[in-house]
Amino acid sequence: MKTIDELLTEGVAGRRVFVRADLNVPLDGTTITDDGRIRAVLPTVARLAEAGARVVVASHLGRPKGAPDPVFSLAPAAARLGELLGADVAFATDTVGDSARATVAGLTDGQVAVLENLRFNAGETSKDDAERGAFADRLAELADVYVGDGFGAVHRKHASVFDLPARLPHYAGYLIATEVGVLKKLTTDVKRPYAVVLGGAKVSDKLGVIDHLLERADRILIGGGMAYTFLKAQGHEVGSSLLQEDQIPVVQEYLRRAEEKGVEFVLPVDVVVAPAFPDLRTKAPAHPSTVAADAIPAGRMGLDNGPETNKLYASKLADAATVFWNGPMGVFEHPDFADGTRAVAQALLDSPAYTVVGGGDSAAAVRILGFDENAFGHISTGGGASLEYLEGKTLPGLAALED
Repeated sequence: MKTIDELLTEGVAGRRVFVRADLNVPLDGTTITDDGRIRAVLPTVARLAEAGARVVVASHLGRPKGAPDPVFSLAPAAARLGELLGADVAFATDTVGDSARATVAGLTDGQVAVLENLRFNAGETSKDDAERGAFADRLAELADVYVGDGFGAVHRKHASVFDLPARLPHYAGYLIATEVGVLKKLTTDVKRPYAVVLGGAKVSDKLGVIDHLLERADRILIGGGMAYTFLKAQGHEVGSSLLQEDQIPVVQEYLRRAEEKGVEFVLPVDVVVAPAFPDLRTKAPAHPSTVAADAIPAGRMGLDNGPETNKLYASKLADAATVFWNGPMGVFEHPDFADGTRAVAQALLDSPAYTVVGGGDSAAAVRILGFDENAFGHISTGGGASLEYLEGKTLPGLAALED
């Protein structure tokens, strides 16, 4: 895989460089609530601009249905990118139409433009190779070189991620090079003990990575909504907590395999419950209480790890040499249910381990709860991509950058 440093050695002045970024930031209307993904691609964009490239940045945002939708416009992300660069950033109001062509044609050396949301064109996400290829052909007309730096999208077989690199000289940007280097530390020559913390809502989202980690991890700590399927699999009642009944046999098999292989599975010993899911907009009091994990009352919903679980998890991370964390421990967006996620983040900071926060809600939680991002070993920009890499899957966007 060639990197951006090799491209810079070859020279980029005057060349149109297409940067596939991940600007899929959360929005409250037109206000960006977390600009972490924009800041993550900044080193690549800034270095190319400094070297005289005419930089064309493209990304998706949200899940529009293959047609323009102002709710998912990249205009706020383009404006924020300009603020961070300290320079004007041009914005094309379409992806491959008149505005895109004119905007790119108007660039001078060192200038940056952002195209409108790639998913406004159905060809971006089409499962039909010909339709995706036709869109990639039109994108290729806008550039001389391709730089892949949208790690959060490399597990998608999309036109700008998979098909476009085949049509242009292609290189990995700084972010992708860093992400791949970090993930290799979690898959080859891992320093032990190797502890993994998995949370989030659904156990079905993590089955593949759990299956893979049973062969590699020393400890797996489970939290979040997925924990209640594990507790149910052990024979405990879980009240009205999130539960995937159909996954119980799979979970029971994983618990059996873990015991057989000497992998320690750690589940909550107490949980914070409430009568109903909290209101995340008003943050109104949710009337929480703490109960033993094997004694959740009927009509109560588990929404966070309890204090004894927080202590237990901290002790299981204290002597680790490597820690990977993906998924919050509870509904961290509400103050009544943020302590479990906060405790895991703090335990990672207190541990001497090399710590990797695996993107998605975990990365958002670190920022929202006020932790110093630089204090962690690495915070990934791609939750889904990180998990699929750890599952051992071939990621289309990475395969496309290989020569």
